[in-house]
Amino acid sequence: MKVSYKKLWKLLIDKDMKKTYLQEQTGISWTSLAKMSRNEPVSMEVLSKICKVLEANIGDVVDFVDEEKDNA
Repeated sequence: MKVSYKKLWKLLIDKDMKKTYLQEQTGISWTSLAKMSRNEPVSMEVLSKICKVLEANIGDVVDFVDEEKDNA
């Protein structure tokens, strides 16, 4: 399974929030944000902090994509 953060980026746009502000408010590292930009997995702790700041559920920020269907 592949991870996708498209929902997170759309949510940030909808809330008129920049990645810099998200990083400051959550206290997550730039490394974690960089990983997310490349659709790489991050820890549940990072996702939890993001959900808390955005007042969202995990399903609002991350999706799991079947790699076979993604390549079809």
